Amino acid sequence: MHPLVIQYRAVVVKEVRQTVRDRRVMALLTIAPLMQLFVLGFAVNFDVRHVPTAVVDRDHTSESRDYARSLLAGDTLDLKAEPQDERTAQELLERGEASVAVVFPPEFQQDVLRGTGAQVQALVDGSDPVRSGVAVDMVARHAADRATRLLQSEAVARGETPPRSPVTLVPRVLYNPELSTAVYVVPGIAAMLLLVVTTIIMAMGLARERESGTLEQLQVTPLKPGILMAGKVTPFVLIGLVDVGLALSVGAWVFHVPLRGNLGIVALATLLYLLSTLGVGLLIATLSRTQQQAFVGGFLFLLPAVLLSGVMTPIHAMPDWLAWVTYFNPVRYYVEVLRGTLLKSASLGDLWRQVVLLGVFGTLVISLASRRFRKTSA
Repeated sequence: MHPLVIQYRAVVVKEVRQTVRDRRVMALLTIAPLMQLFVLGFAVNFDVRHVPTAVVDRDHTSESRDYARSLLAGDTLDLKAEPQDERTAQELLERGEASVAVVFPPEFQQDVLRGTGAQVQALVDGSDPVRSGVAVDMVARHAADRATRLLQSEAVARGETPPRSPVTLVPRVLYNPELSTAVYVVPGIAAMLLLVVTTIIMAMGLARERESGTLEQLQVTPLKPGILMAGKVTPFVLIGLVDVGLALSVGAWVFHVPLRGNLGIVALATLLYLLSTLGVGLLIATLSRTQQQAFVGGFLFLLPAVLLSGVMTPIHAMPDWLAWVTYFNPVRYYVEVLRGTLLKSASLGDLWRQVVLLGVFGTLVISLASRRFRKTSA
């Protein structure tokens, strides 16, 4: 067997044994990612349901009561209070006891019967734009649907043919028919967990070895820096692949994330993505003197990498100047590969651009980290 292979194997075995012996590190590498996946998978939820709603009925007629009952019939709005006036309703919004207040003005029923155009006011707490936007859209659609039904019933009462809308919308939701937040978020969480496991943990581990003097002892041995670096990186590559497998399994079993595409594409993209995350971790370790510095450096990289990846918020919603920055973020391309493969069954021909860019970024980062590691080992 070639001496370099023997040296590489010895370093890998040493790193694996050292990692397995340290129960805290093993917990951070295996149990912690699963706990984060469960917590974030359930906690991050953009589905808008059970919005606390106040109803101000100043008309007190059968028409206003029937309108309110139909508006609250679904699970989007929940009746929490029935204040007497708009001022009291606004106080409920200020205290956070309600997010929406629906106000029926006096003579609401008379305006409906006269056909002069009855108005319903909706007071909305804009401090939560997602929930408020959905609530306003729901109230507006309900008003439009009720107006259409009212016109049709009046036409039938007059013996006329009920008017029909010239355009009928037939929605068909692809890839995520139930519009589940978890199906959208969990693939992004898997990418984020790899950042924690491979970037921060590796950076802190190397910094700890530098503090204890173990790394310097290895550097004075006949081991070449490249072999030493490869041996230290290999266990984290294996752990990263295992964590991705666990995340996909839990996502499919608990959160019902579909596994429609070729998992070989996911494995290839994961290996290329690990080049970037491990390279950044190695680079941070070479620039840090203590574990605290390594942790801070990893966190400063983690936060913008996640925010600019499209994991939580869509990239097209960002300002143009900030959206351009995401093109230099490998997390973005890995998330696109995961969502494209798992949800849309995309092929390598559809995702070749993301895969190539992952390889380019990974090669550049690991090369830079390798040069820095050799320089600090010299």
